[in-house]
Amino acid sequence: MNCYQCGGVVTASDRFCEECGVSLITPNPHAIDHSCQKCGAPPSKIDAERYCIECGFRQVAISNDQIELQPAPNLAGASDRGRRHHQNEDAIALKFIEPDTYIIVVGDGVSSSQQPELASQAAVTACIEAIEIAIQQGIEPATAICQGVDTALIAVAKIPIDPTSDIDPSSTTIVTAIVRDNIATIGWLGDSRAYWLGAEKSLQLTQDDSWMRDAIESGFTPAEAEASPYAHAIVRWLGADTTDDGKPNLTTFPIPSAGCLLLCTDGLWNYAPDPNFLHDLIQQAPNDSRSIARYLTQYANQQGGQDNITVAILITSDREIIA
Repeated sequence: MNCYQCGGVVTASDRFCEECGVSLITPNPHAIDHSCQKCGAPPSKIDAERYCIECGFRQVAISNDQIELQPAPNLAGASDRGRRHHQNEDAIALKFIEPDTYIIVVGDGVSSSQQPELASQAAVTACIEAIEIAIQQGIEPATAICQGVDTALIAVAKIPIDPTSDIDPSSTTIVTAIVRDNIATIGWLGDSRAYWLGAEKSLQLTQDDSWMRDAIESGFTPAEAEASPYAHAIVRWLGADTTDDGKPNLTTFPIPSAGCLLLCTDGLWNYAPDPNFLHDLIQQAPNDSRSIARYLTQYANQQGGQDNITVAILITSDREIIA
């Protein structure tokens, strides 16, 4: 069992979490209430179409505070609201196309924009659907990713906004990967990242579209850039106010050996930016994709959970993608 607040290990007989001190005998305040949202009728009164048979009200969408996905044994993802935000503004989509193609998309809604949670969800949904169609049409991965991100941009730009508001239009980061024939093709805008975590070497595969990276490249020292209030500001994103053509950065990575491909939002990497540390961290988790994804979100929560946390893990072998 795990503590609902910090993710620490607890037993059924524990009254308090030894990690964070929260009471385990009071109800979880973040638990999803499946009773009728209008009249309070119990879950047994909600039919298959999500209508309440007592009052006729149709229930709104279930919260995405905590999500786990696993479309294949070696591919899984998890998204968690974290401990400080009132909603989850991240989104994730995963797809396994038999016999050997994997698609991963992760988005992080920009909190300073309008309806960031809608932006990230619209982006990952549109992107993965467009990539799947492109792959099935025989389009090569880099072009498929460009088509997917372009479709995502259109979807985000269509989100209704308040034109009189001082808040920016809906926007999100995005990072996506197609893995086939032991080659990972990766595209991104913003500061959501991709890592390779291998026994022989571990690498950060993407470079953040951030003010800090631009400042260092222009001559700032890393310490000077980190000290700036603009350090973590992104300079590229998907949204109606995108300042360039919205084309993703692209890279390819031949998978060299057994290991894990990790895509994540800054809710994880802010606590563990170094790829070697991330590699050592996942060695402490059970060796299956769902457990690793869950362990990494729990780790970020234990470190403070200051942001939403989303991770996707693809486990590979040295000869082929494990299916």
